[in-house]
Amino acid sequence: MKISIAKEELIRGLQSVQNVVNPRTTLPVLSNVLLVAEEGKLVLTATDLDVTVSCTVQADIEEPGKVTLPAKKVFGIVRELSTPEIELVVDEKNVCSLHAGASFFKIVGLSANEFPPIATFEEKNKISISQECLRGMLKKTSYAVSSEESRYVLNGIYLNIKEFKLTMVATDGRRLALVEEDLEETPEVQANFIVPTKAINELNRLLGEEGTVDVQFQDNQASFYLHGESQFSIMLITKLIEGSYPNYSQVIPQKCKERVPLVREELLQALRRAEIMTSDKAHSVKFAFTQNNLQITANTPDVGEARENIAINYSGEDITVSFNPLYMMDPLKVLDDDEVFLEMSDELSPGVIKVQTPFIYVIMPMRTNTSS
Repeated sequence: MKISIAKEELIRGLQSVQNVVNPRTTLPVLSNVLLVAEEGKLVLTATDLDVTVSCTVQADIEEPGKVTLPAKKVFGIVRELSTPEIELVVDEKNVCSLHAGASFFKIVGLSANEFPPIATFEEKNKISISQECLRGMLKKTSYAVSSEESRYVLNGIYLNIKEFKLTMVATDGRRLALVEEDLEETPEVQANFIVPTKAINELNRLLGEEGTVDVQFQDNQASFYLHGESQFSIMLITKLIEGSYPNYSQVIPQKCKERVPLVREELLQALRRAEIMTSDKAHSVKFAFTQNNLQITANTPDVGEARENIAINYSGEDITVSFNPLYMMDPLKVLDDDEVFLEMSDELSPGVIKVQTPFIYVIMPMRTNTSS
């Protein structure tokens, strides 16, 4: 294998894939990145057996071939080089000679045959969506994913593809976020599956504002193929979480007594200030709705008290309800809307945040003493 490649292209490829590399793995080849040189492009791939990321970049290929090299070492070397062009030559013993201006490195690699096989997907189980749209959907749901290992089916985002619609749901049992987007093409299949947290975090990192994503799925795997400009593209393959996702529609209140319009940024800033006066033991703030006023109070005996008043358009019954301030702030941080609507019925019923687009956030109230 013999190739010439721009330093920036190689860095771009390595940065895209190296997050999934585990340097402390018991299987040495999993610390390596697979390099496959073919027809004017270099494909870099890394995996931890659960999540696999491949990135295709432009390169001049003099002799095609493949090898695996220590990912962190190669990235460390390339990042420090001062020349714009790099030449890689790999011999039959999988030793890579790296030439860059006055710099020379010899890197011992492993055979590409030792690298785990990469899954392939049938074309029929596929939907396409813009990268910006998918990134927005993940942003609006991923914060609500559970991190408790005992409820493993909640350790990811549930995707449902049905009749022109892609629905995403995340919940940890205390709050639930749901977002929907219309698909431009009718998918041939209807499907639902759970994408684990690690893959979600990688997608959040890799997705851009331009280009499209092809989502494919089969049995216990899904792939996300990110189309970029010219030769550049990224593919992420992930194992799926096995099991049945709970019936989330049962959690979403069908009716509510009150619907209160609120200025998103004003509410977020008030919550940020009030949250300072909570503690790990008493992590709740009280929402008191009265005529045209919302009073947010944090009252923690061993910390102190905070009180915020917001003028609102409200003429319903007086309602006092307590929420976890961090859970209340999470959707407010990621929504783009200037105005949000808080729906509620009483102090023991869930609160629901909605906007003008298909987004629902359900938050369970906290049972606290209602006296100040």
